[in-house]
Amino acid sequence: MLTSMYGIIIVGSSLLIISALTSIIAFRFGAPLLLVFLSIGLLAGEDGIGGIQFDDAESVYFFGSIALAIILYDSGFNTKLQSLRLSAGPSLLLATAGVVITASIVGLAAHFVFGFSLLEGMLLGSIIGSTDAAAVFFLLRVGGVTIRDRVRSTLEVESSSNDPIAILLTTVFVELLARPDTPSGLLAFAITAFQQAGLGLAFGVLGGFVIIQVVTRLNLEAGLYPLITLGLAVLCFGITGMVGGSGFVAVFVAGVIAGNAKFSGIISLRKFQDSLTWVFQIAMFLLLGLLASPSQFPDAIVQGIVVAAVLTFIARPIAVWLCLLPFNYRPQDTAFISWVGLRGAVSVLLAVLPITGGLPSSQLYFNITFIAVLVSLLLQGWTIRPVARWLGQIVPPKTGPLEKIELELPGGTSHELVSYRIVPDSPIATGARLPRWARPSLILRDGASLRLHDAGRLQTGDHIYIFTPPRLVPMLDRLFASAATSVDEDDPTLFGQFQLDPTQPLERLADMYGVRSKVGSELTIAEYMEDRLSGPPEPGDRVDFGSMDLIVRDIDGSGRIKAVGLYLGPEYEPVDNQPFFIRWLEALHSFRSKK
Repeated sequence: MLTSMYGIIIVGSSLLIISALTSIIAFRFGAPLLLVFLSIGLLAGEDGIGGIQFDDAESVYFFGSIALAIILYDSGFNTKLQSLRLSAGPSLLLATAGVVITASIVGLAAHFVFGFSLLEGMLLGSIIGSTDAAAVFFLLRVGGVTIRDRVRSTLEVESSSNDPIAILLTTVFVELLARPDTPSGLLAFAITAFQQAGLGLAFGVLGGFVIIQVVTRLNLEAGLYPLITLGLAVLCFGITGMVGGSGFVAVFVAGVIAGNAKFSGIISLRKFQDSLTWVFQIAMFLLLGLLASPSQFPDAIVQGIVVAAVLTFIARPIAVWLCLLPFNYRPQDTAFISWVGLRGAVSVLLAVLPITGGLPSSQLYFNITFIAVLVSLLLQGWTIRPVARWLGQIVPPKTGPLEKIELELPGGTSHELVSYRIVPDSPIATGARLPRWARPSLILRDGASLRLHDAGRLQTGDHIYIFTPPRLVPMLDRLFASAATSVDEDDPTLFGQFQLDPTQPLERLADMYGVRSKVGSELTIAEYMEDRLSGPPEPGDRVDFGSMDLIVRDIDGSGRIKAVGLYLGPEYEPVDNQPFFIRWLEALHSFRSKK
């Protein structure tokens, strides 16, 4: 008994370690990380070199559901309101209507091409309908592909939020197929869908606020906060499912609400959840790989490849185009979002549902889905970088901080302590002026700590520590970036997107942008800024005005403000037009413009 237990522990931990270490392959060769984990599971399984016999589908689905709930909670927790504001409409439409359209097209193809019944085809389409957040996040964030903000936000929010709809559709179709005598199938489907989505949303909002209240009001040991928040998230998942709602919708919504709140220890929570999410992702991928039987794949390989082709070249592009049509995305953006529709662990996990539901040909669903996922990861996962370059989506990367620590101050204010290492070809190293708001509090040079007035001119290799509001961190990134992203006087992030006349009345600016200002109407823009600044103004000095920033662009010989820049936010930064068009998308857009 003990020998068997220790053997299972040794095998499980070894697979976990091997999976983590082989992520180096993914980083070096750009392979989707999910593909690496699935491959290890296949090699360790009954048809691989490991020869492990494993066919407990119910246990896989039970563990996978808990793992997916935790992954979705973390996805919601890390979904910023800025990303939602930048792409909320298109992303949520893709995550709902887009999944339904994709599932419908794949389902109809399976019905007419392979002879599946309409319900069976819709079940297969629902299983394969959602994109994989883990694969998308890895390739866009960790994989070194830096793309345009609006496109990146759309893909990240969509991939984080579309799993609940696919799970909802799959669950409903499995129930309808398991009970074919159920009257009014379409009505039952609509009632069940609205019930699960509605209850999931309601309990998710409630769960998010409960998590915030518990974390902010209870005085616990620091190490217990991650455990209690995770426990509350899983509790929200369980209660919502118990009353007939979608627990997956609930945990994602709870994560969004809790992750965008300001409370003590949120940075440590993010780090804990990030590590735990990796553990659950790896474990879930390994179990799904172990459950698969590659010796059965030849019987489903044609269906799997055809489903992947329909999904990649027909269903996904049509769904994306229809969903993004009202939002005036460029054809290149629409084409790239269509291509980055990677399928992954959620689809394979949902393919277990027909097995646990005892449906006929349930193993065929699983094998078709597994092959389609492998094709998606091989075809799309390895081509994202060249396709992004082809469609003009890649932008110069920004050098971020080496270390970022949040400093929470009394009264609800929020600052961060950001550490940078000065690289040789950065603007700061080549003589650029360091704005007053970016003055470092501490400089580390050759192992010694120095204050600013003792350090003299900043040197390459210095580690500097700056206290700053979080909203100014992107500006610091530009100042300390490498030469590839060096800034000049036209950089909108540092000097504003518009130039203002500093002699104009501040009241006129407030009326133009709807800012409620308590400042006297007789003040000019320059007088307001000089009053807010401590000491003589310098180029680069910033003064917040509502949700915007007023920036000193230039000063005259007497030290007075000569030119002012206005920075509205990253969502208003200009995007240069690319001349390339995917031909069939161009035709669709041309047709739309003629109507």
